[in-house]
Amino acid sequence: MSLMADLPTHTIPAGTLKDFVAGMFAKLGCDAAESERIARYLVNANLTGHDSHGVIRAPRYVEDVRSGRTIPGLSVTVVSESATHAVLEGNNGFGQSIAPQAVDIGIAKARKAGMAVVTLRHAAHIGRIGEWGEQAARAGLVAIHFVNVENSLLVAPFGGKQRRFATNPVCIAIPPMDGRPMLLLDMATSVVAEGKVMVAANGGKPVPEGALIGTDGKLSCDPTTLYGPKVPGRPFSARNGDGAIRAFGEHKGSALAFMCEILAGLLTGGGTAGPETKSDRVCNGMLSIYLDPAHFGATDLVQKAMEYTDYVKSSPTAEGIEEVLVPGEPEARNRANREKNGIPLQVDTWEHLCRIGRELGVPIPA
Repeated sequence: MSLMADLPTHTIPAGTLKDFVAGMFAKLGCDAAESERIARYLVNANLTGHDSHGVIRAPRYVEDVRSGRTIPGLSVTVVSESATHAVLEGNNGFGQSIAPQAVDIGIAKARKAGMAVVTLRHAAHIGRIGEWGEQAARAGLVAIHFVNVENSLLVAPFGGKQRRFATNPVCIAIPPMDGRPMLLLDMATSVVAEGKVMVAANGGKPVPEGALIGTDGKLSCDPTTLYGPKVPGRPFSARNGDGAIRAFGEHKGSALAFMCEILAGLLTGGGTAGPETKSDRVCNGMLSIYLDPAHFGATDLVQKAMEYTDYVKSSPTAEGIEEVLVPGEPEARNRANREKNGIPLQVDTWEHLCRIGRELGVPIPA
C-alpha cells in the first residue's frame, strides 16, 4: 500500500517524526500546543498515506511564517452567526489551529439545531481535509466540506491549458461504524493534488501520465511542468513554472472544481484562485455542512451504512483486481501499516527537513 515502494526512502517512527517537526515550529514562535498540533496533523496525513499533505509541507510552512504570510498563535474570529450558521475569519493563522476551531463550532451548532453551515475564510493551509471530516464524524455527524485556495492557480479547466482553479478538495465523512474503517471521501478535483506533484519532484511516486499539461497543450508527468527547474535548498513553488495540473474526470471534474471556487471562495467571503493579485499570501476557504442523523430520523444510519458497505464490497471483482474498496479503507490500512512499521520519506524530503532543523537549532533524530 506504500506510495513509495521500491524508491529510496528513510523510514521514521511516527512519534519521532512528530516530535522533530513540532520542535521546528516551537523555534518559530508557536506555543507548545500549536507546535504539537501542527506536527500531529502533518504526521497524521503521512500515516494515512496522504504524503502530499504530510511533513513534506513543513518547509513551506516554515517559509510562510518567516515571510509573515502565516501568523502563529491566532484563533478564528466569528464574523456573524445564528443557531444554524457561522461566518468565520481565519486571520491568516495556522490552518491546523483555525480549522479544528471552525469544526468545533459547526459540531456544537449541529448538535443543537440538527444541522449547521459554517464558512471559513483566510486560513493558512488547512492540510488534509479528511482530518476535519473525521473530527465531525467522530462526534456523530455527517460532514461535507468544499475547499478552495485563494490566490493559488494550479489547475487547468477541461479543454484549457492555462491555470484557472486550485486543486479544490471535496470531503464527505460518515459517523464511524463499529470495527470498520470510517467511510470517508477526501479527494482533490484535479487528477492529483499539488502535494503529490511535490512528492514526485522530491523523488517519490511519479504522477500519472497526462496528469499535467504544458503551455504548449501537450500532456506531461514531469513535475518541472508545474514547478520549473528545481532550486537546491528551496521549497518547490508553482509560481516558478508555467504548466498546470489537469482537472480529473474531464468536464465533470472541471465543473466540480469550478463550483468549489464559488462555494468555498466566493460564498465564504474569501476569494477565488485567480486572477492573481499582488499578494503572495495563499489562503484556504472552506464551506462546511454538518448534519445530525438523529434530527433527520436516521438513527440507524451507521447500521444501514455497514450493511450497504458489505453489499458493495460483495461485488465480483474485475480482472486484475483483488478486492472492491470503499472510501476510507486505503487510509485505514496505510495507518495500521505505518503506525507499526514507520513512515517512509523520500531521501530528499528527509534531508530538507534536517537542513531546516539544523537552521532552527532543532536536534536531528538519530
